[in-house]
Amino acid sequence: MTTANLTPHPLDPLSADEFTKITEIVRTQHGQEMKFTSVLLDEPGKQALANAATEPIDRVATVICLDRTTGRTYTGKVSLTDETVVEWEYREGEQANLVGEELELVDEKLREDPRVIEAIAKRGITDMDLVAIEVWGYPGNLIPEEFAGRRVGWTDVWRRDSPDSNVYANPVSGLSFVVDLTTMELLAIHDRYSVESKPVMGEYRPSKVPGLKLRDDVKPLEITQPDGPSFTVEGNEIKWQKWSMRVGFNVREGMTIHTVGYEDGGKVRPIANRLAFSEMVVPYRDPGPDHYRRTAFDIGEWGLGFMTTSLKLGCDCLGEIRYLDATIHDWDGQPKVIENAICIHEEDDAILWKHVDPVTGAEVRRARRLVVSFHATVANYEYLVYWRFYQDGNIECEVRATGIMVTTAFPHGQRQVNGTLVDVDTNAPYHQHFIVARLDMDVDGGPNTVYATECLPMDIGPENEHGIGMVQQATPLKTELEGIQDPNWQTQKAWKIVNESATNHLGTNTSYKLVPEGAFPTVMHPESPLLKRAGAIGHTLWVTPYDKDENWPCGELVVQSVNDTGLPVWTKKNRSIEKQDLVLWYVFGINHITRQEEWPIMSVDKVSFWLKPAGFFDRNPALDVPPTPAAGGGSHCANG
Repeated sequence: MTTANLTPHPLDPLSADEFTKITEIVRTQHGQEMKFTSVLLDEPGKQALANAATEPIDRVATVICLDRTTGRTYTGKVSLTDETVVEWEYREGEQANLVGEELELVDEKLREDPRVIEAIAKRGITDMDLVAIEVWGYPGNLIPEEFAGRRVGWTDVWRRDSPDSNVYANPVSGLSFVVDLTTMELLAIHDRYSVESKPVMGEYRPSKVPGLKLRDDVKPLEITQPDGPSFTVEGNEIKWQKWSMRVGFNVREGMTIHTVGYEDGGKVRPIANRLAFSEMVVPYRDPGPDHYRRTAFDIGEWGLGFMTTSLKLGCDCLGEIRYLDATIHDWDGQPKVIENAICIHEEDDAILWKHVDPVTGAEVRRARRLVVSFHATVANYEYLVYWRFYQDGNIECEVRATGIMVTTAFPHGQRQVNGTLVDVDTNAPYHQHFIVARLDMDVDGGPNTVYATECLPMDIGPENEHGIGMVQQATPLKTELEGIQDPNWQTQKAWKIVNESATNHLGTNTSYKLVPEGAFPTVMHPESPLLKRAGAIGHTLWVTPYDKDENWPCGELVVQSVNDTGLPVWTKKNRSIEKQDLVLWYVFGINHITRQEEWPIMSVDKVSFWLKPAGFFDRNPALDVPPTPAAGGGSHCANG
């Protein structure tokens, strides 16, 4: 995302010129061989932003660098203001995140290796142009002892039927390679079993699906706004009706949203300081030889920003669209632009509110919502991320997962218990998508306290003679250990972020409620090595006091990690979370029990959660939404 301003806003993403300057500074001071696996803006805190008018803020970047000559990982901070490296640390025993360039090198080296060619030829595959080799990060606690200390990856192998066929249709099951990602040395060939090629139908492009006839009864659907959209975009700032916010972008998290506020009574009231995803953990739950190592940390290992794709009008977005480009970097530190990385548009959302009075007739308002979205392609999967802002103060975060499921071919007649039969002798393993949303809240400017709310039945007695009474119990969470929470369907448990220093016109404290949806347990043995390096997924909610250096719930460097250095470590301090500047870490996602109807390509699976005003406003803030005008003038949705 770029800005035309010579002096960027302190929260504006790093520009192309800034990436280039950062590279020059690091290489001048720490060597020309450095590769840049992650360069992020070191975002200023709230107090610095509040004082920015009188106290200019330095532009600082945090960097993760990989020395290709030694395989060493370094982290540091670079001052663009002073043009110097202000912090630099060798991270002994830790590994930088993976980048596309080194994975491309692995593919290039392996497909030229005679040992690889021979191993694949044993499977009856002699045309290496039809072979795809895909690298995965090796979990540190599963790396064989003889490879300890190396930067190691393992690979899947896939075969295309033709040069333009679906690469994920035909897994070469039982075969994988282990590679040193620094030297590009082939360390091991794991050839555990072989399966005869099966006649699967794994194609999804219409021209490749035998006998497919496209529907001919789909009429055009057009969405137009002749006067243009109701929102404005200036640089990275968006204003829509009563909402205001800033949009950011970085290579690790992808899109970020800042300084979210809602205009009420002539002033903008803060709701959230920063909203983003800070980790995605995707473990495959098949313990067999093809999948026991298959766990992706899509943010910490790969980076959603690196994998963000350009959006197209009429395909990914529909309506009166405004796009923002995103600027990222390659591993040489040079800038690259993703055109149309972020989509901003309005959507009709059916009825906002309605009542039919027998005397005055019907009063109806149609709802609109502002949608800010981006899409990321993570190998076989696509993640479509939508933040939606509603006229009545609600905020919805929705993720849609689509793409192609990983499959395994197995011997005919063999029983499969960790997945679903989706094609001839083809198993799609069960797996899970854990997404950690980092919600840096700022309800009415803070400080805030989180209350766990639960609905409970009243005991039968004089005040509840018929047993129908229900009460809501609100329990303040005072310490980090109390802030480790899980949902309870039986009590409809939710969490309110309360400003105990602010009240509405009825004298109750203002708050926003986190309404849990898409939450599920790990369904994992507590001694699993995965939970030792991804403890954050063990609970649905964590609450911590804001700390500028606590950003990554499973740790800053998760590649080959053995132990979690994130939330489980921070929260052991058991700091106070009562009347504090708070960050909520909400874990949600998809417990993906695969289905035959999701093959060869899955329709989107949708999951979401909500932030809803709960006493934040004095009454319904959408009373002032105007009725929809009739086509010929006047309104047919209101009577006064």
